[in-house]
Amino acid sequence: MSKILIRGAKVLGGEPQDVLIDGELIAAVGTGLSAEGAEVVEADGKVLLPGLVDLHTHLREPGREDSETVLTGTRAAASGGFTAVFAMANTFPVADTAGVVEQVWRLGKESGYCDVRPIGAVTVGLEGRKLAELGAMHDSAAQVSVFSDDGKCVDDAVIMRRALEYVKAFGGVVAQHAQEPRLTEGAQMNEGVVSAELGLGGWPAVAEESIIARDVLLAEHVGSRLHICHLSTAGSVEIIRWAKSRGIDVTAEVCPHHLLLTEEMVRTYNPAYKVNPPLRTERDVRALREALADGTIDIVATDHAPHPHEDKDCEWAAAAMGMVGLETALSVVQETMVETGLLDWAAVADRMSFTPARIGSATGHGRPVAAGEPANLTLVDTAYRGEVDPARFASRSRNTPYEGRELPGRVTHTWLRGKATLMDGKLT
Repeated sequence: MSKILIRGAKVLGGEPQDVLIDGELIAAVGTGLSAEGAEVVEADGKVLLPGLVDLHTHLREPGREDSETVLTGTRAAASGGFTAVFAMANTFPVADTAGVVEQVWRLGKESGYCDVRPIGAVTVGLEGRKLAELGAMHDSAAQVSVFSDDGKCVDDAVIMRRALEYVKAFGGVVAQHAQEPRLTEGAQMNEGVVSAELGLGGWPAVAEESIIARDVLLAEHVGSRLHICHLSTAGSVEIIRWAKSRGIDVTAEVCPHHLLLTEEMVRTYNPAYKVNPPLRTERDVRALREALADGTIDIVATDHAPHPHEDKDCEWAAAAMGMVGLETALSVVQETMVETGLLDWAAVADRMSFTPARIGSATGHGRPVAAGEPANLTLVDTAYRGEVDPARFASRSRNTPYEGRELPGRVTHTWLRGKATLMDGKLT
């Protein structure tokens, strides 16, 4: 592989430096670097970050290739600056065996646009009744370390306890979709004044918070690792903060859309805003931003949830829940966290690369931008502003809540182990 010299990049938002890539590794970081025959990328003050890592992506393959495939999803990931994604288990068939997770892992290797780490189901068929083959999935070629029934909650306390006990044996983590099913029957949006005015079934905050409260206590009892998916309420933040103060081994994620959008968007009845968990109140948004800034919430994860147009271009009640997010995540974080002064770019690297890689045991990702480290990098033009045009997405689906909205920042280059997957904003 040829040498690449990135000249004048603000590494993690700091002073401009040069970064020399030689093969799969970073060879040097400094000023005034040169290398004979190197391909030169003029960064012109753009921000250089470690390749982003998404702990919560839906790639849909196998089974729903009409909405996304591993190839199209990883192309979308590279466009958004990601070099590794964790693929959720709610596929058809469900990723609840070594065979299915190995299939997804191999499809990721064939795509070449980013590393794909499959997430294994906690229960067989996501049905919540019997533990899936957790040990076999961990011992497989895919080396699964994260397990989740995302899309459904592991609502049986005994099953959840057994899962936490099982993964403790090999240092795995259970990622919980916190949604008490009986409290959300028929729910369509956040429960409150707006749902009452619109006549839509309410989704109470306590449906999320009650599961989180139960599960942090179970994690403490077992002494195991727990991760909370797409945390969305101010009350959930307080429970996580309390759990961490007790030394419970819990981590939590927030999605970009919960940092920016509120339940007021639902007044349009546009199904682009229908998501699980639902968009919440302005108070919740403020609490989530503050918790991400102070470290109570550990990471940003996209919950990239592609759907074909027929599942979204319909009346609200019939529409599927979810939004695509890989290609807009960094821009939303820039607007909500960086431009508000809540995070600097070094902290963004922590929340979107270093920490998610650590939680998911993604070897080679989330590493410092330093000599000898893998050349998994993304270059961001933070001065750019432009309207979101879903027609230009690499994802197979277009269900974005940001269509026509102006967002800051644009990923111009992504490198996976020294190989460019995105150059000048175009996939290679």
